[in-house]
Amino acid sequence: MPCLRPATPTAYRTWQCLTRRPFPPHVRQLHWHRPKSHHNLRSYQLRFQSTTSTSTVPSTASRDARSLFARLKNIFLGTTIGLSLTLGYYYVTDTRASIHEWLVIPCLRHFYPDAEDAHDFGNRALKALYSFGVHPRERGYNDAKGDLAVEVFGHTLQNPIGTSGGIDKHCDIPDALLVAGAAIVEIGGVTAEPQHGNEKPRVWRIPSQNALVNRYGLNSEGADHVAMRLRQRVREYAYHMGFGIDEEAEQRVLDGEAGVPPGSLQEGKLVAVQVAKNKWTSESDIEATKRDYVYCVDLLAKYADIVVVNVSSPNTPGLRGLQKTEPLTDILTAVVGAARKVKRKTPPAVMVKISPDEDAEDDVRGICDAIWDSGVDGLIVGNTTKRRPDPLPSGYILSQQEQRLLLEQGGYSGPQTFGRTVALVKRYRKILDDRSYSMPRDNNSSPSSTPPPKSLNLLPQTRRLKKPSRGTLSI
Repeated sequence: MPCLRPATPTAYRTWQCLTRRPFPPHVRQLHWHRPKSHHNLRSYQLRFQSTTSTSTVPSTASRDARSLFARLKNIFLGTTIGLSLTLGYYYVTDTRASIHEWLVIPCLRHFYPDAEDAHDFGNRALKALYSFGVHPRERGYNDAKGDLAVEVFGHTLQNPIGTSGGIDKHCDIPDALLVAGAAIVEIGGVTAEPQHGNEKPRVWRIPSQNALVNRYGLNSEGADHVAMRLRQRVREYAYHMGFGIDEEAEQRVLDGEAGVPPGSLQEGKLVAVQVAKNKWTSESDIEATKRDYVYCVDLLAKYADIVVVNVSSPNTPGLRGLQKTEPLTDILTAVVGAARKVKRKTPPAVMVKISPDEDAEDDVRGICDAIWDSGVDGLIVGNTTKRRPDPLPSGYILSQQEQRLLLEQGGYSGPQTFGRTVALVKRYRKILDDRSYSMPRDNNSSPSSTPPPKSLNLLPQTRRLKKPSRGTLSI
């Protein structure tokens, strides 16, 4: 049926505006058609195509089917993406994931040719990841039988693995390292006053040997700065435990009311704080040297489970001279006395970190004399070495660049030190055990307010593991 409307487009638009009526609902498309007739060329006819045309409008069933398919597709894609992100998160944040060894480490070495820059970036990244809860961590508990458990200073540790000083020099990431799996994390070394250490570059990689040469020189932000971070860490833990955030809440945590070691704040783990003298303090001035160590102990010991006395860094002039019997005894006696006066129910253990290069019989026995006479609780064997061992495997020829890097002054650490370190641990173990049987310590003469352990704990600082014996932590 024809629709009465103006014949031309202009007239139609004018008519629609005047009547203010919407476009007819049954009109979907407009087609202007020029008549084929050559007569009246200026006349046009408006052709309407009704929306009721079955050829252009899909049926309701078809439209519903396409809508259902789209919803199912979106659900599938959303579920796939969610599962992929979840599984990816659990994989990437697992310390055992191979992506860390085969992707993260090569990328760090590529983008940061300087080893110290890579170290600093790694610490900053780990600190940021930990703050957002997406840090690497040890997942699961594979040692259900407790085969790796070891007792140290009255604490049953989950495993015999520990990190040495130098990884976390300024107490930036102790908690991130603990959740990564290590049972002992060592902070420092920390000096009495801030010092910059040696000039850069001061760390070099030996990739073919999986080794490092470093001469950091005990760069430290100082005991006051590290103590502030440790105190803040304890108070935040006290706040989360519901104790509050003031000094009284801090003391409750330090006294063990939280049921965890006051240093690590985690069951089955310990935190050690390494202390050292400033490089401008002369080793010949024993009184000044003792003041450096005691100052660090007074500030840091109450936040530590273990205090480590470093007298073996190869990069601080004169420091290894303190390993002679007389000065070492004086220093260790002062440190043990200061540690026993810490305002805490249970004082921290005191250990001394010695050099692997002092392996002559007289040197070993002299160090054992100082350890025994001062009342130290344990011994760490040993620091980096000034020696340059032969490459591994036997007969391997280093590249010219690696040969040049080995000539850099500093301490060497690598897998070649394992055999010598274990042999040195056995020597110290035998001498100290023989002495404990033949000449027990006199509790009254010891600076400790608590009875010393029946046998000293030795912590060999290497990378491979040996079967730990009771009372001895072997790393």
